[in-house]
Amino acid sequence: MVTMSHTPAFPYLTVLVLLPAGGALVVAAMMKAPKWALSAVAMVTSLATLALSVVVLVLLHSRNGRFQFVSNHVWVASLGVHWYVGVDGISIFLVLLATVLFPIVLASGIGRRLDARAFAAWMLLLEAACIGSFVSLDLILFFLFFELTLVPAYFIIAGWGYARRAYAALKFFIYTFLGSVFLLVGILAVAFIHQHQHPGSGLTFALPALEHTHFSSVDGILLFLAFTAAFAVKAPLFPFHTWSPDAYTEAPTGGSMILAAVLAKLGTYGILRFDLNLFPEASKTMAPWILTIAVIGILYGAIVACAQRDLKRIVTYSSMAQIGFIALGTFAFTTQGLTGGVLLMVNHGLIVAALFLLIGWIHERRKTWQVTELRGLQAPAPVLAAVFTVVTMASIGLPGLNGFVSEFLVLSGTFLTHRWWAVVATGGVVIAAIYLLWAYQQVFHGKTDRANEKTRDLSWAERAAIAPLIVLIVFLGVYPKPVLDRITPAVNRLVDRVELVTHTKQPLVARSGPAVVKDTAADGGTGPSPRGSR
Repeated sequence: MVTMSHTPAFPYLTVLVLLPAGGALVVAAMMKAPKWALSAVAMVTSLATLALSVVVLVLLHSRNGRFQFVSNHVWVASLGVHWYVGVDGISIFLVLLATVLFPIVLASGIGRRLDARAFAAWMLLLEAACIGSFVSLDLILFFLFFELTLVPAYFIIAGWGYARRAYAALKFFIYTFLGSVFLLVGILAVAFIHQHQHPGSGLTFALPALEHTHFSSVDGILLFLAFTAAFAVKAPLFPFHTWSPDAYTEAPTGGSMILAAVLAKLGTYGILRFDLNLFPEASKTMAPWILTIAVIGILYGAIVACAQRDLKRIVTYSSMAQIGFIALGTFAFTTQGLTGGVLLMVNHGLIVAALFLLIGWIHERRKTWQVTELRGLQAPAPVLAAVFTVVTMASIGLPGLNGFVSEFLVLSGTFLTHRWWAVVATGGVVIAAIYLLWAYQQVFHGKTDRANEKTRDLSWAERAAIAPLIVLIVFLGVYPKPVLDRITPAVNRLVDRVELVTHTKQPLVARSGPAVVKDTAADGGTGPSPRGSR
C-alpha cells in the first residue's frame, strides 16, 4: 500500500528534476561557446544534481517505507493531473544510479564529440526525464517523463552512433513508442474505472488513489498486460528485446551506458511500482507466466552471448539475462526476492555501465570491439586489464563484489516460493561465467600481436572517470547493509500490499527479509514492523 510521509519545506525532488532540464536549456543556448565552456556547464550541472540526490539520500528516513519528500501540486485541474512526486527506499537508489552515471558519461567523452553542445544538452535532458520517471507518483506525469526519454535517446543514437546508427535509432524509437501506446490506454482505463467507482473524487491519476480501484479478474489481467507490455519493451524483457542488440551496439559509448544502465531500469521499475501496486491479484495470477519468460530470457541471453564475437553484443545479451533475474526476483513475491531485484537494478546498472565504458575505450584505441581482432592487451595495458577483470568478476557474481549479493537474494527468495524456476535460472549464472571468462581470456591473454602491442593504457583522466564505479562495485559487494536497510522497508510494504489483496503469505523464513527493519514514521512515531507477526 502506498502511504505518504511529511512534505518537506524545500522541494528537493522538483529541483532535482528541473536542475538538469535547466542545464540542458543553458547548454543549448550557448551557440558559439568553446567546448571547454560547454563541458564545464554540463559537468557543473550534473555534479550539482548528484550532490542534491546525495542530500536526499542522507535526509531519507531509512526505517520509513513510506514515500518521502512529497510534492503535490495541481498542474492541469480539468484533467486531474498533478505534479506529484516522491521517493522511497526503492526509487532513491535508482535516482542515485542516474545521477552518478551521467557525470561519468559527460566526463568520459564530451571533449571528443563533433558537436559537444548538442550531445551535452541531450544528455542533460535525458537525465531530467529519467529522474522524473523515477519520482513521479501521478501516472500521467510518469507517462510524460517515460516518453520524453525517447527523444534525447533517439538523437544520441542517431547523431553519435556507429555505422548502422540510423537503423538502430529508428528501431529503438518505434518499438518503445508502440509499447507506450498500450501504457497510455491502460492508464486512462484505470483512471476512468476509478472515477466510475468513486464518483465523488473526480478524475485522478494519483497512484495512492488509484490503488483503491477494484478490477474484475479479466479487467485486472488485461490492464496488467497493457502496462507490462510497455515496461517489458523498455527493460527489455524476453521476447521484447529485439531492438536492444542493435541499439546498444550502434549507440555511442555514453549512449550504450545510459540505455542499458538507466533506461532499462525504467521498465523494471515500472513493473515493480505500478503493476504490483495497481494489479496485485493479476500480478499474482500472471506470476508463473512472467517467471517462465524471465527464466527463458536468462538462459536465452546467456546462450546467445556464448555465440557472439562482438564485445558489445556479449554485454548486450548478458544484460538481457540480468533483466530476467530482476523479473524473477520481482515476481517471487518474497522480501528477499524483491529486495534482491531492486538491488540488482542498481548493481547491474553500475556493472554494465563500466563494461560499456571500458569497451568504448578499447574501441577508441583499436577501432574494433571484435574479440577475434583483440589479443594480449594485458601486456601493453595492464591497468585496463585489471579494471576489466574486476568488472567482469562482478558481472559473474564473484563473492565480495556487488553482483553476488543481489543475485543471491534473487535466487534464494525465488527458491522459497518457486523452487524449480530458481533452480533452472541458476544455470544462467554458470553459463555467464563461461562466456565472460572466455571473452576476457581472448582479449587480454595470449601473445600480443603487432596490431595490439602498442595499445595505450588507461590515462589518469580515464582512471578517475571509472574509479567511482569500481569503488561502488566493491563497496556494495563488501558492505551492502546501508542500501538494504533503506530498500527493505519499502519492499516490505509492497509485499504486504500484495499479501493483503491476494490473501496469501510468503514463507515464514522470508518474513524477516535481508534485515529486520521496524517501520518508523518520519515524524518520530513508530508503527508495527511490516514483517512482524500477524
